[in-house]
Amino acid sequence: MIRRALLSVSDKHGIEDFARGLIELGYEIISTGGTQKTLEKANIPVTPVEKVTGFPECFDGRLKTLHPLIFGGLLFRREDQKHVAEAKKLKVEPIDLVCVNLYPFEETAAKPGITSEEVIEQIDIGGPSLLRAAAKNAESVTVLCDPQDYPSILTELKEGNTKPETRTRLAQKVFLHTAAYDCAIARTLSDGENTGIALTNRMKLRYGENPHQWGAFYELKGSPPDWMVLQEEKQMSYLNILDADGAWNLVCEFEEPTAACIKHANPSGAASHSDIAEAFQRAYDADRLSAFGVIIALNRLCTERVIAKIIEQKIFVEIIIAPSYEPAALELLKKKSKIRVIENHCLKPNAEVASFRTALGGMLVQNLDTRVVTEKDLTCTTETKPTKDQVRDLLFAWKIVKHTKSNAIVFVKDVCTVGIGAGQTSRVDSTIIAARRAGEKAKGAVMASDAFFPFPDSVEAAAKEGIAAIIQPGGSMRDAEVIAKANELKIPMVTTGVRGFRH
Repeated sequence: MIRRALLSVSDKHGIEDFARGLIELGYEIISTGGTQKTLEKANIPVTPVEKVTGFPECFDGRLKTLHPLIFGGLLFRREDQKHVAEAKKLKVEPIDLVCVNLYPFEETAAKPGITSEEVIEQIDIGGPSLLRAAAKNAESVTVLCDPQDYPSILTELKEGNTKPETRTRLAQKVFLHTAAYDCAIARTLSDGENTGIALTNRMKLRYGENPHQWGAFYELKGSPPDWMVLQEEKQMSYLNILDADGAWNLVCEFEEPTAACIKHANPSGAASHSDIAEAFQRAYDADRLSAFGVIIALNRLCTERVIAKIIEQKIFVEIIIAPSYEPAALELLKKKSKIRVIENHCLKPNAEVASFRTALGGMLVQNLDTRVVTEKDLTCTTETKPTKDQVRDLLFAWKIVKHTKSNAIVFVKDVCTVGIGAGQTSRVDSTIIAARRAGEKAKGAVMASDAFFPFPDSVEAAAKEGIAAIIQPGGSMRDAEVIAKANELKIPMVTTGVRGFRH
């Protein structure tokens, strides 16, 4: 019996080689439109779909494959004798393999100047229908929606047929693919009022926030993460992923070589330096007490010297995340096999990427905070102006306070944190905690606040510790009182005009 395959793809990548492989295995290929022309141009034998259906493509190609002789060939159950007899009576021939990928709806919709009519024409009808029909009958039909699966499927077909577990896996992939496609259409046509997310490739975690909770990490369909685990003797937990994400987002704020130590989604220390190993050491020294079971993030190549420092000082590290690693660093890390090692290549957060969080039985969605504050954005509100070095430290402190849980206060000296107060219900309390962490190092340091000062009390508390300059958003009802207090204490204060809350 000659097997039949239906090929109709928008993305032509790899389709010629795949079709040739099917022909060599004795398949008859049925195809449509652009795919048919591509295969014919490559001298690959093709049966046009209208020859099977006896019905021409019509309505500018809107109707091609939606016909009982096509869908009957996909849907009738081969093991059901009643179905087999009915197919024979209706002259329905089986279709054993379907290879379809869909019109590029999202890519088209994102083009500048695109019309609503052009967007509508990119809503695929036949493609999803073919995929779903084939996936429903995965017991007998092999269905592909991803060019990356072509080589492995050809390998299995050379052995006679695809394995049942392979057909099941491919069917699952199809339903996720069509669901994500429909979500994109709903989001676009409703101008974002309706949306959906599709999750795939579940990675089981050690546990959730606590050991009695289960936890898992899923990829967002269409946006696979750009990180990989290079070393993982101990399976990662829910909090490990959260902390690694927080650490990575922080160091990605900086152009300069920067290191950060993170505990419970808050930085315990962060520093910039031309030498990444020195940046790491300063970040660790900023608060050694808190940096126990720490997440370390670097925005530069992780050198052997960084790992040597970790080993020499017997630092308890949960995770290191960096864009790359020296081979010698990876060799040294084998001696600390319980450290999870992550390589992440994406250094610049994208403002178009959405952030999701469940709340009150629904979902909160926002874009990432990628707002960059530069010296040009600063407004000096006091009679005393900050020095050039103070401005440098103020901008550094602002980047750190953005990644510290609110209410947040950060003390910085020489592009290194010296004290951090995070997650307090009172901004004064955050100031007191930052001062206690800094000790004598607070003298001459600068201070960042993630939101405006509602009262002058935090400025007074900072002055008692020797803080030399302050950066804050501004915008309080009592800005005049706060500025007056800073003037009285002769502390230069600059405002950013933007808030840096992180909850």
